[in-house]
Amino acid sequence: MDEEYDVIVLGTGLKECILSGLLSVDGLKVLHMDRNDYYGGESTSLNLIQRFRGNDKPPTHLGSSKDYNVDMILKFMMANGTLVRVLIHTDVTKYHYFKAVDGSYIYNKGKVHKVPATDIEALKSPLMGIFEKRRACKFISYVQDYDENDPKIHDGIDLTRVTTRELIAKYGIDENTVDFIGHALALHRDDRYLNEPALDTVKRMKLYAESLARFQGGSPYIYPLYGLGELPQAFARLSAVYDGTYMLNKPECKVEFNDEGKVIGVTSERETATCKKNCL
Repeated sequence: MDEEYDVIVLGTGLKECILSGLLSVDGLKVLHMDRNDYYGGESTSLNLIQRFRGNDKPPTHLGSSKDYNVDMILKFMMANGTLVRVLIHTDVTKYHYFKAVDGSYIYNKGKVHKVPATDIEALKSPLMGIFEKRRACKFISYVQDYDENDPKIHDGIDLTRVTTRELIAKYGIDENTVDFIGHALALHRDDRYLNEPALDTVKRMKLYAESLARFQGGSPYIYPLYGLGELPQAFARLSAVYDGTYMLNKPECKVEFNDEGKVIGVTSERETATCKKNCL
């Protein structure tokens, strides 16, 4: 460990692993350290022994520990979202296997309904009446055709000033459909979006539609087959391919400073690694 590096990165969360991977590809000598004995930080995937470490032991009826990848953070990925584009751009997809999520569902009036993923499903869906479906289709068509950089197709509407409530009102959509659009398609968590500029909602709906079409599955979501912990590990592999160095299970990493207050390295277990540029 007593070596000099260009950059030292502390922690192996997703952001830290992306950073170390990109810096290694850029030709920098990178040391990546973590106090845990696994990659991923808060976004890791643990087997049962890791999950029940300490005095607790996994229940025997659950079977082999290695058969499990328990995600500490559960989050689906939009198939055409920024993270997927980063994975493709950096070519770390070769370290991954993904599965398209079969469908998404909403709870409405005491029943669970599948969010339509095809034209046929939309026609059969009981979520809207036939006339309401026509109004909703007109609005969704406007959203899909919307181009922020082409004022000719904006119909004189400035989405940075018009609220979502005002935009939807132009199409005469009822309250239940507004809830469906806002929460099932735009994926807003509450109703504050109705009084905010409509541009964000339109972008969210476009992302939903683009993600749904990308793999033509039953939903716009994909998920790493072996858990979200595979994402930081993939960037860790990328860093290692370009001679990045990883050290796990390094307790009490102490950041060292010189007399000018500049970071000069990290000490762990009585060994110090120095860095030329920075410690992140």
